[in-house]
Amino acid sequence: MSLTRRSALIGACLLAASACSTGTSSLSAAPKTVLVVGATGRTGTPVVNQLLADGYKVQVLVRDPAKARATLGEQVTYFTGDVTDPASLAPAMQGADAVISAIGAKGKDGPSRPEVIDYQGVRNLANAASAAGVKQFVLVSSRAVTQKDHPLNRMFGDVLIWKLKGEDALRASGVPYTIIRPGGLGNGEPGKNTFVIEQGDKVTGQTTIARADVATVCVQALKYPEALNRTFELNTVPGSPMTDWRARFAELKPDPSP
Repeated sequence: MSLTRRSALIGACLLAASACSTGTSSLSAAPKTVLVVGATGRTGTPVVNQLLADGYKVQVLVRDPAKARATLGEQVTYFTGDVTDPASLAPAMQGADAVISAIGAKGKDGPSRPEVIDYQGVRNLANAASAAGVKQFVLVSSRAVTQKDHPLNRMFGDVLIWKLKGEDALRASGVPYTIIRPGGLGNGEPGKNTFVIEQGDKVTGQTTIARADVATVCVQALKYPEALNRTFELNTVPGSPMTDWRARFAELKPDPSP
């Protein structure tokens, strides 16, 4: 082999190695199998649909698989369990590269109150994900969780306070995570507005976002390492849909170490 040709081959190999160490390699390492918790809810169902559309293998944790099939169909793998029962979570975590949690309290009192679901349930999931070696945990939380005097706390059993405790439990678990804090959730048509992504949980006016748009961000967060260990607030305003998710996630500051 001539010296010129050998040099060209070495150069090509070095170029390929460089490409593998940058953006394209992160996508090949992205999660392939995702466990969705809260999958039959109004946010969880769009999450499942978008994951399937993007080619992910989807597992779901539900209390009643027969009932869930009426909503989710046969394209997902069902595991029976409950976030309040830590022992029931391990089987669903097996084989999952990532977890997306869209759970939320059903009322301010009773067995599905915020303390039980938004804190203890998230903590149980985070601990189970840690034990299973899950690569990423995407948590749908809420804007204003740091605002203790927010009216929602008075109306719904300190729901935001308990959501923040759930966030903190996830951060302390050691599982790489993305915490998404949407504004007021609605059922509008997705993909019609541009996303506003902020940090700092600032006091703002009324903010809203379609649940299916929240689902879009959950799925996009799985694709880019720039979304890991970030917490951010989310809403939409009129404008063009976002296209460069990598660049937008890269603008976010990582959370301080717990």
